[in-house]
Amino acid sequence: MTAFCLALPLAAQADEKVSIALDWTLNTNHVGLVAARDLGYYAEAGLDVDILPYTDSASTALLAAGATDFAYMTALGFLNARASGADLVALWATMQHETGRLVYNSENEGITRPADLSGKIYAGFGSAWEAALIGTMIKADGGSPEFDTVTLGTGAYEALASGAVDFTLEVATWEGVNSEILGRKQSHFDYADYGVPDQQNGYIGTRPELLTEQPEMVTAFMKATQRGYAWAADHPQEAADLMIAAGDFPNAALVEGSMKAIVAGNYLRDGDTAVGAIDGARLERMVGFLAENGVLKGADGAPVADLGDLSTWYNQDWMTE
Repeated sequence: MTAFCLALPLAAQADEKVSIALDWTLNTNHVGLVAARDLGYYAEAGLDVDILPYTDSASTALLAAGATDFAYMTALGFLNARASGADLVALWATMQHETGRLVYNSENEGITRPADLSGKIYAGFGSAWEAALIGTMIKADGGSPEFDTVTLGTGAYEALASGAVDFTLEVATWEGVNSEILGRKQSHFDYADYGVPDQQNGYIGTRPELLTEQPEMVTAFMKATQRGYAWAADHPQEAADLMIAAGDFPNAALVEGSMKAIVAGNYLRDGDTAVGAIDGARLERMVGFLAENGVLKGADGAPVADLGDLSTWYNQDWMTE
């Protein structure tokens, strides 16, 4: 009987339980995970995948503590975790280009270029990255990087719409789509046009020991995940329908619009680049930018300058297995 069971294909055996923690509440960044689960790609790979809902604990912390097998991580969250000594490795990057951008009211005649942001009021989210980002953009355009900050979190968008603040940051494929739906007249500046390295975002990572101890499981999970995201890139409306069915979204049009924006912007698939591919050169440029601006800090809270061999921060061997 044992020999017979061992001869069965993986998908015919009892599914292996696997978990992945999300970086935020369910949204279209996670579409490939939902697709792989709900279209049966994980099951075909012999996996029973639990997509853990977002909690107050960062996905990087849950992964480092061994509370989950994989984690979906923001680029800043992952890079900060690595800099502080967390033994994590990235396997995947969802968005092939930066989806963030700086936005302001189109009718604000005092803003026509980043240099005009000097002395203006910024609605922020409380991270050190924001000051480095905005300061760099203003300086690159010849302005003085001096501005007032009020930390409002997600309330920043209503404050901008009402004119209480002058500018903020948004994700083009979510808040940007929502602003269009609401009819808000907003203009934007792209980070990469003003001295900030273009970066990938939405890393999926694990712990190095899982790569060593369970390489087959890691490969099976990642290949099924890649299949889910590739399907979503090819079927944005159907992918939106899956997301709407899977989550509690008050506005279906936002999910549909977000998927259209993701595909139209070549975020999931950029030319012949494989879905999920990590660009090591861009990762290194962003790490350099963050380190130069004192954003990345060690376990002692002090800025870290020497981060060692950055090629150890990511591993995509699963793509060729």
